[in-house]
Amino acid sequence: MSEIPKPGLVTPSRAGPLEVPVTPRNAGQPLDLEWVEDARVNRSAVERRAATLRTRRTVKKEWQAAWLLRAVTLMDLTTLSSDDTPGRVRRLCAKARRPVRADLLQAIGAEQLPIRVAAVCVYHAFVETAVAALEGSGIPVAAVSTGFPAGLSPFEQRIGEIRASVAAGAEEIDIVITRAHVLTGNWRALHDEVRAMRDACGDAHIKTILGTGELGPLVNVARASRVCMMAGADFIKTSTGKESVNATLPVGLVMARAIRDYRERTGYMVGLKPAGGIRTAKDALDWLVLVKEELGDRWLRSDLFRFGASALLTDIERQLEHFVTGRYSAAYRHPTA
Repeated sequence: MSEIPKPGLVTPSRAGPLEVPVTPRNAGQPLDLEWVEDARVNRSAVERRAATLRTRRTVKKEWQAAWLLRAVTLMDLTTLSSDDTPGRVRRLCAKARRPVRADLLQAIGAEQLPIRVAAVCVYHAFVETAVAALEGSGIPVAAVSTGFPAGLSPFEQRIGEIRASVAAGAEEIDIVITRAHVLTGNWRALHDEVRAMRDACGDAHIKTILGTGELGPLVNVARASRVCMMAGADFIKTSTGKESVNATLPVGLVMARAIRDYRERTGYMVGLKPAGGIRTAKDALDWLVLVKEELGDRWLRSDLFRFGASALLTDIERQLEHFVTGRYSAAYRHPTA
């Protein structure tokens, strides 16, 4: 197995190692049904390619520490539990400001780097709490809206929830698509739905949650990805985290290639957000390798790639402590919220 280097820092701008360049928003395109239906997926080939990502590449020692610090900066630190409280959200926001213990950063030699998460993701009810807790940090709040996780609320109610979240201070909106539009091949309805939701977001960025575990064959994932990007999605996201099957590497591969096809077709760069089931540092490294190999170094910035995660941060901190001390620590030494 070959070892891969630290995450690349080459970008079209002169951005520093962790500085986020400005990416023009995806303006969207008129729905092209021929392009949608033209999507094809060879499942066995996709699965073979995804399997090589876990076996053909390794990241070790200081290179692994660098990649894991990058993973922290790509994280939407999330709490979406039915027992969420304002206190839990405030603790999560405190962790978002300082996601890695200061002594570990100092031991690694990264104490001067602005290590913080990319965003904090909460239910609409906690947007104002999170905005207040993150004031002055520059960390945006992402709200899950549109009847999360099923997305089956009345349409006007879903649009109203988006507008309310934006008014409360959310800078990013994670919306849920109507899976039935995909399962019945009603691509016009899906395009119109996502376009209306993007318009309701205004300046807030929109991440479209496909719910890939409920879409059936991978070709549906490819086609839904294309439609959502044509409707103006800033990100396409794998899952709500509430499905029985969430983010998997084969699904990520299909979505990454849809993003690549869309850029070649339109010139716009769209982000990718895997969410659900990504709990270990090894999982994060696998996804970073996928993105680097399929989309390139430019996607290893928070404006184009995110992890939707909660437990992931704890395991990354444990791996960083192992790098520093040679010993694994208990998870309670790295609380999230």
